[in-house]
Amino acid sequence: MDFDLTPEQQSIRKLAKDFADKEIAPGARERDRGETFPKDVLRKMAPLGLLGGPVPEKYGGIGLDYVSHALVTEEVGRADSSVNGSVSKLALVFAQGDPAKEAKGITAFVLERDRQSYGSQALHGKLGLRSSDSSELILDDVRVPDANRLGEIGDGFKVAMTALDSGRYSVAAGAVGVAQACIDASVQYATTRKTFGKPIAGHQLVQELIADMVVETEAARLLVWRAGDLKDKGRPNTRETSIAKLYASEAAQRAADNAIQIHGGYGFSDEFPVERYWRDARVNRLYEGTTQIQKLIIGRFATGIDAIA
Repeated sequence: MDFDLTPEQQSIRKLAKDFADKEIAPGARERDRGETFPKDVLRKMAPLGLLGGPVPEKYGGIGLDYVSHALVTEEVGRADSSVNGSVSKLALVFAQGDPAKEAKGITAFVLERDRQSYGSQALHGKLGLRSSDSSELILDDVRVPDANRLGEIGDGFKVAMTALDSGRYSVAAGAVGVAQACIDASVQYATTRKTFGKPIAGHQLVQELIADMVVETEAARLLVWRAGDLKDKGRPNTRETSIAKLYASEAAQRAADNAIQIHGGYGFSDEFPVERYWRDARVNRLYEGTTQIQKLIIGRFATGIDAIA
């Protein structure tokens, strides 16, 4: 794998960074406090091609390669990982058609809000990602035509696993963004906050905390790029994606914890963003498969024994 980004990748990264710094980061604290979803930000992202990601153009995306998708997701996550959500008029759901067949009895369907009557209930009181549009879907006697079936009957579990591979990749890239945000905030604070006549960045233990963050964030970023490179080449990547998701989500949590420690008492207040980074980072270890699930997947590849079933 060539670790030098192409001119196109550098360009999309700069575009995402500039947009995140100008449009996303400034209102992150207020959105977090008010649990308000930034629909206006999404409307501005769409014309720039920052929402379509690797979805082919014929399906409404922009056909980015997966490494470029990771670069965009990282920059958005660095500014406010809550913006990685979306307000959708479509929903992917799964129905158990034959319980006796267990996983092989599941079928996937696409719901269209303007055609199938289903509701949603916003979830409030979350630890983190407070400004994301997390919702509970409400289905009451919803009838879905066969035309909305995704894949073959009984292939729902396969569809779900394919979606999880893509979701885990995006979570990993976003986690790298959170970890980088922790580094940026910590360096800014440590080089300006003074104790005993010098910046706290001049104290060895503070530098140790920052160095740990830098090393783990760089490692996480490269793991994400490796998984993306395999995706771009059309090669199997479930193992590598799970490794990236596991490591990046854990690294982001440790980076946020270190950032709070560096900020001292200020780190416990939303006057500085690091406490929000900690809260937002926590969910990365849960969704798209918990840390423990990733370990079971990685362990299966290492031993050839499935410990999940």
